[in-house]
Amino acid sequence: HGVKLSSLGKKEEVEDNTDENMEGALIARDRVGVQDFVLLDSHTSETAFLNNLRKRYQENLIYTYIGTLLVSVNPYKELDIYTVTQMQLYRGVNFFELPPHLYAIADNAYRVMCSEYNNHFILISGESGAGKTEASKKILQYYAVTCPTTEQLQIVRDRLLLSNPVLEAFGNAKTLRNDNSSRFGKYMDIQFDFKGAPVGGHILSYLIEKSRVVHQNHGERNFHIFYQLLEGGDKDLLCWLGLERNPQKYAYLIQGRCAKVFSINDKNDWKIVRKAFSIIDFTEKDIEHLFGIVASVLHLGNIQFEEDSNGHAIIRDGTQIKWISKVSLLRYPLNVDLAFYARDAVAKAIYGRTFTWLVNKINGSLANKDSTRKTVIGLLDIYGFEVLDTNSFEQFCINYCNEKLQQLLIEMTLKAEQEEYELEGIEWEPIPYFNNKIICDLVEQKHKGIISILDEECLRPGEATDLSFLEKLEEKVGDHAHFVTRKLADQKTRKSIDWVDFRLLHYAGEVTYCAVGFLEKNNDLLYRNLKEVLCNSKNGIIRECFLLSELDNRRRPETVATQFKNSLMSLIEILMSKEPSYVRCIKPNENKEPGKFDDYLIRHQVKYLGLMEHLRVRRAGFAYRRKYELFLQRYKSLCPATWPHWHGPAAEGVERLIKHIGYKPEEYKLGRTKIFIRFPKTLFATEDAFEFRKHLLAMSLLFFFLPVSRLQAKYKGCLGKREYQKKREAGRSSGTEDSLLQAVLSSRSCCFGRFLWLASVLAWPAGTGKGSEPCSRAPWQGETLIPPRCFQYVTPVIKYDRNGFKPRDRLLVLTQSSAYVVEMAKIKQKIDYATLKGISTSNLSDGIVVIHVPEDNKQKVENCDVATGGLWLEARACS
Repeated sequence: HGVKLSSLGKKEEVEDNTDENMEGALIARDRVGVQDFVLLDSHTSETAFLNNLRKRYQENLIYTYIGTLLVSVNPYKELDIYTVTQMQLYRGVNFFELPPHLYAIADNAYRVMCSEYNNHFILISGESGAGKTEASKKILQYYAVTCPTTEQLQIVRDRLLLSNPVLEAFGNAKTLRNDNSSRFGKYMDIQFDFKGAPVGGHILSYLIEKSRVVHQNHGERNFHIFYQLLEGGDKDLLCWLGLERNPQKYAYLIQGRCAKVFSINDKNDWKIVRKAFSIIDFTEKDIEHLFGIVASVLHLGNIQFEEDSNGHAIIRDGTQIKWISKVSLLRYPLNVDLAFYARDAVAKAIYGRTFTWLVNKINGSLANKDSTRKTVIGLLDIYGFEVLDTNSFEQFCINYCNEKLQQLLIEMTLKAEQEEYELEGIEWEPIPYFNNKIICDLVEQKHKGIISILDEECLRPGEATDLSFLEKLEEKVGDHAHFVTRKLADQKTRKSIDWVDFRLLHYAGEVTYCAVGFLEKNNDLLYRNLKEVLCNSKNGIIRECFLLSELDNRRRPETVATQFKNSLMSLIEILMSKEPSYVRCIKPNENKEPGKFDDYLIRHQVKYLGLMEHLRVRRAGFAYRRKYELFLQRYKSLCPATWPHWHGPAAEGVERLIKHIGYKPEEYKLGRTKIFIRFPKTLFATEDAFEFRKHLLAMSLLFFFLPVSRLQAKYKGCLGKREYQKKREAGRSSGTEDSLLQAVLSSRSCCFGRFLWLASVLAWPAGTGKGSEPCSRAPWQGETLIPPRCFQYVTPVIKYDRNGFKPRDRLLVLTQSSAYVVEMAKIKQKIDYATLKGISTSNLSDGIVVIHVPEDNKQKVENCDVATGGLWLEARACS
């Protein structure tokens, strides 16, 4: 037997007889929906999907499976399901054996990796605020707690865990939807040795949102590190950097008008980041240079320009310059607009490349120098599909990324399903689903895709603008079914599209993009003279980020969109070489409110996360599949031919079993090693029959063992009488007095030992529940009813009620100071020896003892058979 969590989080005992056990889902389906959406009877109904999700969410069951994919709904409150005890509960337990959990996904990937020595990845996706970053951290914590460890490995684990707060500080920010939103994509490989111990790691980052450094929408913040430095940095550090604590003093921090956020403790987060720097092996010089860069970005944002008499930009106030350029001052003629553009471009370039340097530095501390082969589990925490009021270049890249990952998910799921069908000899049934390759091609196709057209406009000579880019799109992809502009739209659609917009019909739905800023953001140009300045910086990190060799390279750098496309292609290749696991995170409402389930918002996410598509593919015509041995082991009691033992091949046993149950041919298929059941209702009917059969079996076992127990009691009674006869005859026969006494004492010792044990059980520490009420009313007994060390003598007696003389079983317990009459759950009476008036005994063989007690004691009549070492006892109120 093993242990599982019930639907309410309680431990229950379960039979540990399956490696892919859906039985928990079957039993719990009426109370909290189904734990696996594959078992939904109406698996094509979005409404049924949402109803099941809602039912579970309202019971604080935030996890549900679709096969091996985990759907997670953000609870927006702390749940007691991430403790070390929970981690150990899921450790080494087969998938589906316990209720759905993030730990089950993590443990399954780890166990398969260790047993098959192959690589895995866990893809965590969802929209901002759905809980992706938290899920990634929970998985890391799970491996840190449950994997083998040594002192050296503990250092690696600490660095893996503490890389998170550092990357969050520099890569996360408050947005309208999420107070801790990741503004970059992250893929982390955790490396394991042959023993399954984590020995290293490597991180890849994607598309840091550099534009946030210089501009934030209303209600949003810049990256966390700026506020952490101002709030948590000590006075001397801020003085050395030329900073003030008030974030309102810095232009790059006030645009969103929400520098203070209730849910964020910048001062405490600063302490965690400082601690992480020391553990990740940053030198003091590295930290000094890093904070110098953060401060320089703030000072750079405060530089303001005005126009001189020649139309050139001049710096309005030079006080900020001394904190940015302490050695030399170079002059380049620019107008005011270009000067502001150059200022922001430098700030973005410095921050973006510093973030890349930071990731590389962390990778250096996580690198494992051992050349032996290692297996890896990758964690992909990447931005979800984004649809904002105004969608720009960043949303275009993010949604393109989600299109590619959706394509990967469907392809790998279909591939896995087809491979299983082929192995089992089951005919593959085509599955209707939306293939989003047509959209991926629209974006990425060479010479014809949107990215290629955007690059052409950025690189061509002449005056290229965002409007000329839009016109080129209309010319080259205007006839595509998933592309529309105001010019191409019909009368009804035209009203919702502006002249500078274009609309793409993604797999998740329509998204309207504003073309303004596409060319500038795609070019991401930094003037050559500014690069020269940065290459000669005294800051060591800046010099590493801006190499002099760049100045010698006359080739134009790749555009941002092309770089992102290439890095995404490389990521897809990495993922295709590994075994996948998926976590889809859902945001239940926009207000981060616990318990609130917004149907419209969740329906939208279910659609753009492709959950219904995945469910259709995962069902693949069959709701349930199980190995013959496991199916037979569970349900063999339903057929007389297979119960209690089947001695032939398991496949034949299953065939006999389902024929007896009455499965119809269209309800199932038999593979080489598994049975495939098409409809959930067939499975549920089988499970209900099994539950009913269990009760019948329990009753039959009870009727079988009851006569046996009576026979045993009769036999023991005969043995007792025989022993009694033997001892009575021994008393009449000749023999020494000592041997007779020894026989009696031996018999009494045996009986007394058993009664002493029973009394000890009755003296177990009392709790606070209903059964322990007498304890709370008896101040003289302390924490136990009767201290076991005080027992002098214990014997069973029969109590007779005062009225009617109804017999009741009791124990009489004698201690050094008192006598107790004890029932199974409570002490019925305590008699202090000091209060006794006297004791009288009967001179007959009736075993009566009369105890004379004060008037205020209750009257008791107790009885036992004197021949077996007991006594009769009658307690009367005597004056």
